[in-house]
Amino acid sequence: MKHIIFGGDGFVGRHLAARLVADGEDVIVADIAKSDLPHYAQCRHMTVDVTDPAAVRSVPMTADDMVYNLSAKMLSPLQVRAKRHEFFYPVNYDGTKHIMEAMHAAGAMRLVHFTTDMIYGHTVVTPMTEDHPVAPLGEYGMSKLETEHLAAEWRKRGMRISLFRPRLIIGPGRLGILEKLFKLVDANLPVPMIGSGRNPYQFISVFDCAEAARLAWKAGVPNEAYNLGSLNPPPVRKLLGDLVRHAGSRSILLPTPAWAVKQTLNLLDAVNRPLMDPEQYLIADEECVLDVSKGARDLGWVPQYRDEDMLIAAYTEYRAKKTGAAAPSHAFAEAAE
Repeated sequence: MKHIIFGGDGFVGRHLAARLVADGEDVIVADIAKSDLPHYAQCRHMTVDVTDPAAVRSVPMTADDMVYNLSAKMLSPLQVRAKRHEFFYPVNYDGTKHIMEAMHAAGAMRLVHFTTDMIYGHTVVTPMTEDHPVAPLGEYGMSKLETEHLAAEWRKRGMRISLFRPRLIIGPGRLGILEKLFKLVDANLPVPMIGSGRNPYQFISVFDCAEAARLAWKAGVPNEAYNLGSLNPPPVRKLLGDLVRHAGSRSILLPTPAWAVKQTLNLLDAVNRPLMDPEQYLIADEECVLDVSKGARDLGWVPQYRDEDMLIAAYTEYRAKKTGAAAPSHAFAEAAE
């Protein structure tokens, strides 16, 4: 049996690949990119663009293989409204379709596929369980929701597909929108919050995501969807306040009227000058907390990393990168302690 990881050179994929290789598994990383990662000495890399169905079919899949789809276009880099569909859909939707079709042709019947909590849209019930209503607020969330519809169709044909819906994934090597926050803190500038900052904000560690994927395989790939998020996320005000204190910054947290900020951001988006994606700011003051108890019940998966520690570890990495120093390898490891 082989483990085939599409997008395996990416953020979550590289940690999953490394873990499986360390466990002695036979791993193929199928990705358009190849980084200088030590585990490639013990596994195979294939250059594969998931938007090309022939390239996907070239991966040597068999009926016994375990397949993971971690290939995706994310909300960063920021896209103007007119380009969002063409940016997200070729990889997120078409790529997923190509993988599922290639699996079917090879007789491979087990898939772990990552979507997003952005499929939920506005908060209707909190905490959000996996049966929360779905109403994406943009092209990214919609592209991912439509892959869940694909999964439902392939399940009817006998495929086993575990779906994961993560919150904002954080970990070494990717800062994304957090870099803007860290620059404000470093410059001792006010840090604006959309709303009062009393609502919680929930991350999920890249390491916890990789472990969830591994445990889904171990559990026989349940035909279920699972939320991925931290436990007990703190209010935004506390999360940011802890960061400012850790950084020794003189930044102050600046509450803002959420309706006015959203209207302004909507206007900027309409004239192709976006500062944030609507899928981020439209829910920024809502209580978007994922209930992750289903993963614990079905898979034995329990997130190990706290939001406060993950944010400070990311800031530590940012500072190291800014000063040209090597990022301390222990920063994210300590976040789990």
